[in-house]
Amino acid sequence: MPDSNFIDYVKIHCTSGHGGAGSVHLYRAKYIAKGGPDGGDGGRGGHIILKANPQLWTLIHLKYRKHVKAEDGGKGEGGLRTGKNGKDVILEVPVGTVAKDAETGEVLFELLEPGEEKILCKGGRGGLGNNNFKTPTLQTPRFAQPGDDGQEGWYILELKILADVGLVGFPNAGKSTLLASITSAKPKIANYAFTTLEPNLGIVKYYDDKSFVMADIPGIIEGAHEGKGLGIRFLRHIERNSVLLFMVSAEEEDINKGYETLLDELKEYNPELLDKGRVLAVTKCDLIDKEIEADLAKSLPKDISHVFISSISGEGLQQLKDILWQELHS
Repeated sequence: MPDSNFIDYVKIHCTSGHGGAGSVHLYRAKYIAKGGPDGGDGGRGGHIILKANPQLWTLIHLKYRKHVKAEDGGKGEGGLRTGKNGKDVILEVPVGTVAKDAETGEVLFELLEPGEEKILCKGGRGGLGNNNFKTPTLQTPRFAQPGDDGQEGWYILELKILADVGLVGFPNAGKSTLLASITSAKPKIANYAFTTLEPNLGIVKYYDDKSFVMADIPGIIEGAHEGKGLGIRFLRHIERNSVLLFMVSAEEEDINKGYETLLDELKEYNPELLDKGRVLAVTKCDLIDKEIEADLAKSLPKDISHVFISSISGEGLQQLKDILWQELHS
Protein backbone atom coordinates (compact mmCIF):
# COMPACT_ATOMS: atom_id res chain seq x y z
CA MET A 1 0.00 0.00 0.00
CA PRO A 2 1.58 3.33 -1.03
CA ASP A 3 2.19 6.04 1.51
CA SER A 4 -0.59 8.57 1.91
CA ASN A 5 -0.01 12.12 0.77
CA PHE A 6 -1.67 13.33 3.96
CA ILE A 7 1.06 13.77 6.56
CA ASP A 8 0.01 15.54 9.78
CA TYR A 9 3.05 14.74 11.98
CA VAL A 10 6.76 15.24 11.38
CA LYS A 11 9.82 15.32 13.62
CA ILE A 12 12.73 17.48 12.47
CA HIS A 13 16.12 18.50 13.83
CA CYS A 14 16.79 22.23 13.58
CA THR A 15 20.01 24.18 14.01
CA SER A 16 19.95 27.96 13.74
CA GLY A 17 22.98 29.93 12.62
CA HIS A 18 25.96 30.78 14.84
CA GLY A 19 26.50 34.49 15.41
CA GLY A 20 29.52 35.98 13.66
CA ALA A 21 32.53 37.03 15.72
CA GLY A 22 33.25 40.70 16.37
CA SER A 23 36.36 42.16 14.71
CA VAL A 24 39.59 43.21 16.42
CA HIS A 25 40.93 45.99 14.21
CA LEU A 26 42.74 49.29 14.65
CA TYR A 27 42.28 52.15 12.24
CA ARG A 28 45.18 52.69 9.85
CA ALA A 29 45.69 55.41 7.23
CA LYS A 30 48.57 56.97 5.31
CA TYR A 31 49.36 59.57 7.94
CA ILE A 32 47.79 57.79 10.92
CA ALA A 33 50.00 54.97 12.16
CA LYS A 34 48.10 54.20 15.32
CA GLY A 35 44.40 54.96 15.04
CA GLY A 36 41.72 53.90 17.44
CA PRO A 37 39.74 50.65 17.38
CA ASP A 38 37.28 50.31 14.51
CA GLY A 39 36.38 46.62 14.60
CA GLY A 40 32.78 45.99 13.50
CA ASP A 41 30.21 43.68 15.09
CA GLY A 42 29.50 40.17 13.87
CA GLY A 43 26.27 39.40 12.02
CA ARG A 44 23.32 37.56 13.54
CA GLY A 45 22.98 33.86 12.80
CA GLY A 46 20.06 32.84 10.62
CA HIS A 47 16.71 32.01 12.22
CA ILE A 48 14.56 28.99 11.38
CA ILE A 49 11.07 30.36 10.88
CA LEU A 50 7.69 28.69 10.39
CA LYS A 51 5.24 30.47 8.09
CA ALA A 52 1.57 29.55 7.69
CA ASN A 53 0.67 28.99 4.04
CA PRO A 54 -3.08 28.63 3.35
CA GLN A 55 -2.30 26.78 0.12
CA LEU A 56 -0.81 23.85 2.03
CA TRP A 57 -2.90 21.18 3.75
CA THR A 58 -0.27 18.57 4.65
CA LEU A 59 3.28 18.35 6.04
CA ILE A 60 4.42 15.86 3.40
CA HIS A 61 7.06 18.27 2.05
CA LEU A 62 8.86 18.02 5.41
CA LYS A 63 8.52 14.25 5.84
CA TYR A 64 11.98 13.47 4.47
CA ARG A 65 13.69 16.71 5.47
CA LYS A 66 14.97 15.56 8.85
CA HIS A 67 17.71 18.17 9.34
CA VAL A 68 17.33 21.90 8.82
CA LYS A 69 20.26 24.28 9.31
CA ALA A 70 20.37 28.05 8.93
CA GLU A 71 23.39 30.04 7.78
CA ASP A 72 25.98 31.39 10.24
CA GLY A 73 26.43 35.13 10.65
CA GLY A 74 29.42 36.81 9.01
CA LYS A 75 32.42 38.11 10.97
CA GLY A 76 32.77 41.82 11.66
CA GLU A 77 35.42 43.78 9.76
CA GLY A 78 37.57 46.87 10.19
CA GLY A 79 36.13 50.26 9.40
CA LEU A 80 33.15 49.51 11.70
CA ARG A 81 31.72 47.17 9.07
CA THR A 82 29.17 44.78 10.54
CA GLY A 83 29.20 41.19 9.32
CA LYS A 84 26.22 40.09 7.24
CA ASN A 85 23.34 38.34 8.96
CA GLY A 86 22.98 34.65 8.27
CA LYS A 87 20.21 33.78 5.82
CA ASP A 88 17.01 32.72 7.53
CA VAL A 89 15.36 29.43 6.64
CA ILE A 90 11.59 29.78 6.22
CA LEU A 91 9.61 26.54 6.42
CA GLU A 92 6.11 26.91 5.03
CA VAL A 93 3.49 24.84 6.82
CA PRO A 94 -0.32 24.60 6.70
CA VAL A 95 -2.48 26.90 8.77
CA GLY A 96 -3.24 25.04 12.00
CA THR A 97 0.27 23.70 12.58
CA VAL A 98 1.46 23.27 16.18
CA ALA A 99 5.18 23.34 17.05
CA LYS A 100 6.36 21.30 20.06
CA ASP A 101 9.65 20.59 21.79
CA ALA A 102 10.26 16.91 21.02
CA GLU A 103 12.00 16.19 24.34
CA THR A 104 9.55 17.85 26.74
CA GLY A 105 6.37 17.81 24.65
CA GLU A 106 5.89 21.50 25.46
CA VAL A 107 3.76 23.40 22.95
CA LEU A 108 5.88 26.29 21.70
CA PHE A 109 3.32 28.03 19.49
CA GLU A 110 0.52 27.54 16.97
CA LEU A 111 0.04 29.14 13.57
CA LEU A 112 -3.63 30.02 13.14
CA GLU A 113 -3.62 32.89 10.62
CA PRO A 114 -2.58 32.78 6.94
CA GLY A 115 0.84 34.38 6.47
CA GLU A 116 1.64 34.25 10.20
CA GLU A 117 5.34 33.77 10.96
CA LYS A 118 7.03 32.62 14.17
CA ILE A 119 10.64 31.81 14.98
CA LEU A 120 11.19 28.15 15.81
CA CYS A 121 14.97 28.42 16.32
CA LYS A 122 16.52 31.81 17.01
CA GLY A 123 19.88 32.60 15.42
CA GLY A 124 22.87 33.37 17.64
CA ARG A 125 23.64 37.02 18.40
CA GLY A 126 26.68 38.47 16.67
CA GLY A 127 29.69 39.36 18.82
CA LEU A 128 30.66 42.99 19.50
CA GLY A 129 33.74 44.38 17.79
CA ASN A 130 36.57 45.97 19.74
CA ASN A 131 35.23 49.45 19.02
CA ASN A 132 32.56 48.79 21.69
CA PHE A 133 35.12 48.27 24.44
CA LYS A 134 37.18 51.46 24.22
CA THR A 135 37.29 53.58 27.37
CA PRO A 136 39.33 56.62 28.48
CA THR A 137 41.73 54.24 30.20
CA LEU A 138 41.65 51.51 27.52
CA GLN A 139 41.88 53.30 24.22
CA THR A 140 43.07 50.42 22.05
CA PRO A 141 41.30 47.24 23.19
CA ARG A 142 42.64 44.25 21.34
CA PHE A 143 39.77 41.89 22.01
CA ALA A 144 36.23 41.36 20.77
CA GLN A 145 33.30 39.08 21.50
CA PRO A 146 32.77 35.76 19.78
CA GLY A 147 29.31 35.21 18.35
CA ASP A 148 26.69 33.31 20.35
CA ASP A 149 25.80 29.75 19.43
CA GLY A 150 22.54 29.15 17.61
CA GLN A 151 19.79 26.96 19.01
CA GLU A 152 19.67 23.26 18.24
CA GLY A 153 17.18 20.52 18.96
CA TRP A 154 14.44 18.17 17.81
CA TYR A 155 11.00 19.60 17.19
CA ILE A 156 7.62 18.07 16.43
CA LEU A 157 5.23 19.70 13.97
CA GLU A 158 1.61 18.58 14.21
CA LEU A 159 -1.25 19.64 11.99
CA LYS A 160 -4.73 20.21 13.38
CA ILE A 161 -7.31 20.60 10.63
CA LEU A 162 -9.18 23.93 10.61
CA ALA A 163 -12.86 23.50 9.72
CA ASP A 164 -16.23 24.93 10.72
CA VAL A 165 -17.94 21.56 11.18
CA GLY A 166 -16.25 18.29 12.17
CA LEU A 167 -17.97 14.95 11.59
CA VAL A 168 -17.77 12.65 14.61
CA GLY A 169 -18.97 9.08 14.41
CA PHE A 170 -18.19 5.38 14.41
CA PRO A 171 -16.58 3.75 11.39
CA ASN A 172 -19.12 3.22 8.61
CA ALA A 173 -21.60 5.74 10.09
CA GLY A 174 -21.98 7.48 6.72
CA LYS A 175 -19.64 10.42 7.29
CA SER A 176 -17.83 10.13 3.96
CA THR A 177 -21.11 9.60 2.11
CA LEU A 178 -22.54 12.77 3.66
CA LEU A 179 -19.43 14.76 2.74
CA ALA A 180 -19.64 13.53 -0.85
CA SER A 181 -23.38 14.36 -0.96
CA ILE A 182 -23.28 17.98 0.18
CA THR A 183 -19.81 19.05 -0.96
CA SER A 184 -17.62 18.54 -4.02
CA ALA A 185 -15.17 16.42 -2.01
CA LYS A 186 -14.54 12.89 -3.26
CA PRO A 187 -13.66 10.78 -0.21
CA LYS A 188 -13.22 7.02 -0.47
CA ILE A 189 -16.52 5.27 0.27
CA ALA A 190 -17.03 1.56 0.92
CA ASN A 191 -19.17 -0.67 3.11
CA TYR A 192 -16.52 -1.58 5.67
CA ALA A 193 -14.99 0.00 8.76
CA PHE A 194 -12.13 2.50 8.57
CA THR A 195 -12.64 3.38 4.92
CA THR A 196 -11.48 6.88 5.83
CA LEU A 197 -7.85 6.81 6.93
CA GLU A 198 -7.18 10.53 6.72
CA PRO A 199 -9.28 13.69 7.20
CA ASN A 200 -11.13 15.01 4.17
CA LEU A 201 -12.32 18.60 3.74
CA GLY A 202 -15.25 19.88 1.72
CA ILE A 203 -17.05 23.19 1.25
CA VAL A 204 -20.79 23.13 1.90
CA LYS A 205 -22.61 25.71 -0.20
CA TYR A 206 -25.46 27.50 1.52
CA TYR A 207 -27.87 30.23 0.42
CA ASP A 208 -26.72 33.51 -1.23
CA ASP A 209 -23.15 32.37 -1.90
CA LYS A 210 -22.66 31.56 1.78
CA SER A 211 -20.64 28.48 2.66
CA PHE A 212 -18.85 26.65 5.44
CA VAL A 213 -16.08 24.04 5.65
CA MET A 214 -16.81 20.49 6.76
CA ALA A 215 -14.17 17.94 7.83
CA ASP A 216 -14.66 14.17 7.72
CA ILE A 217 -12.58 12.74 10.58
CA PRO A 218 -11.66 9.00 10.54
CA GLY A 219 -14.04 6.92 12.62
CA ILE A 220 -13.89 6.75 16.40
CA ILE A 221 -14.34 3.53 18.36
CA GLU A 222 -14.75 2.96 22.08
CA GLY A 223 -11.30 3.30 23.67
CA ALA A 224 -9.95 5.58 20.93
CA HIS A 225 -8.51 7.98 23.55
CA GLU A 226 -6.38 5.05 24.77
CA GLY A 227 -5.05 4.35 21.29
CA LYS A 228 -7.52 1.71 20.14
CA GLY A 229 -8.55 1.61 16.49
CA LEU A 230 -6.90 4.58 14.84
CA GLY A 231 -6.33 5.90 18.37
CA ILE A 232 -5.76 9.55 19.08
CA ARG A 233 -3.96 10.10 15.80
CA PHE A 234 -6.92 12.01 14.39
CA LEU A 235 -8.77 13.10 17.53
CA ARG A 236 -6.67 16.28 17.60
CA HIS A 237 -8.24 17.40 14.32
CA ILE A 238 -11.56 17.78 16.12
CA GLU A 239 -10.08 20.43 18.43
CA ARG A 240 -10.15 23.12 15.74
CA ASN A 241 -13.76 22.60 14.59
CA SER A 242 -16.34 25.16 15.68
CA VAL A 243 -19.29 22.73 15.65
CA LEU A 244 -19.25 18.96 16.04
CA LEU A 245 -21.77 16.93 14.04
CA PHE A 246 -22.29 13.60 15.79
CA MET A 247 -23.40 10.93 13.34
CA VAL A 248 -25.04 7.70 14.52
CA SER A 249 -26.50 5.20 12.10
CA ALA A 250 -30.18 4.23 12.32
CA GLU A 251 -28.87 0.66 12.21
CA GLU A 252 -27.46 1.04 15.75
CA GLU A 253 -29.38 -0.89 18.42
CA ASP A 254 -29.22 2.04 20.84
CA ILE A 255 -28.65 5.48 19.25
CA ASN A 256 -28.46 7.19 22.63
CA LYS A 257 -25.76 4.82 23.82
CA GLY A 258 -23.82 5.36 20.61
CA TYR A 259 -23.96 9.12 21.05
CA GLU A 260 -22.90 8.87 24.70
CA THR A 261 -19.95 6.63 23.75
CA LEU A 262 -18.73 9.19 21.22
CA LEU A 263 -19.20 11.95 23.78
CA ASP A 264 -17.24 10.02 26.41
CA GLU A 265 -14.32 9.44 24.04
CA LEU A 266 -14.06 13.16 23.32
CA LYS A 267 -14.35 13.97 27.03
CA GLU A 268 -11.55 11.54 27.91
CA TYR A 269 -9.33 12.99 25.19
CA ASN A 270 -10.03 16.67 25.93
CA PRO A 271 -12.94 17.85 28.14
CA GLU A 272 -12.88 21.26 26.42
CA LEU A 273 -14.31 19.62 23.30
CA LEU A 274 -17.66 19.38 25.08
CA ASP A 275 -17.87 23.18 25.12
CA LYS A 276 -18.27 23.25 21.34
CA GLY A 277 -21.62 23.42 19.57
CA ARG A 278 -23.13 19.98 18.94
CA VAL A 279 -25.68 18.57 16.50
CA LEU A 280 -26.84 14.95 16.27
CA ALA A 281 -27.61 13.40 12.89
CA VAL A 282 -29.25 9.98 12.69
CA THR A 283 -27.97 8.61 9.38
CA LYS A 284 -29.12 5.99 6.85
CA CYS A 285 -32.78 6.85 7.44
CA ASP A 286 -33.69 5.44 4.04
CA LEU A 287 -33.52 2.08 5.84
CA ILE A 288 -36.37 2.90 8.27
CA ASP A 289 -39.90 4.27 7.88
CA LYS A 290 -41.40 7.46 9.32
CA GLU A 291 -43.13 5.68 12.19
CA ILE A 292 -39.83 4.33 13.47
CA GLU A 293 -38.29 7.80 13.05
CA ALA A 294 -41.04 9.29 15.19
CA ASP A 295 -40.48 6.68 17.91
CA LEU A 296 -36.72 7.21 17.84
CA ALA A 297 -37.12 11.00 18.07
CA LYS A 298 -38.88 10.65 21.43
CA SER A 299 -35.87 8.92 22.96
CA LEU A 300 -33.11 11.16 21.61
CA PRO A 301 -31.21 13.54 23.96
CA LYS A 302 -33.13 16.75 24.68
CA ASP A 303 -30.06 18.97 25.09
CA ILE A 304 -28.90 18.70 21.45
CA SER A 305 -30.49 19.53 18.11
CA HIS A 306 -31.14 16.42 16.02
CA VAL A 307 -32.06 15.63 12.44
CA PHE A 308 -32.80 12.41 10.54
CA ILE A 309 -30.88 12.23 7.28
CA SER A 310 -30.16 9.99 4.34
CA SER A 311 -27.28 10.87 2.05
CA ILE A 312 -28.70 8.40 -0.50
CA SER A 313 -32.27 9.73 -0.75
CA GLY A 314 -31.42 13.31 0.28
CA GLU A 315 -33.81 13.24 3.24
CA GLY A 316 -33.09 15.93 5.83
CA LEU A 317 -29.94 17.29 4.13
CA GLN A 318 -31.28 20.82 3.70
CA GLN A 319 -32.59 20.81 7.27
CA LEU A 320 -29.14 19.67 8.39
CA LYS A 321 -27.50 22.60 6.56
CA ASP A 322 -29.96 25.01 8.20
CA ILE A 323 -29.25 23.65 11.69
CA LEU A 324 -25.48 23.72 11.19
CA TRP A 325 -25.55 27.26 9.82
CA GLN A 326 -27.65 28.41 12.76
CA GLU A 327 -25.30 26.66 15.21
CA LEU A 328 -22.24 28.25 13.58
CA HIS A 329 -23.71 31.73 13.90
CA SER A 330 -25.47 31.48 17.26
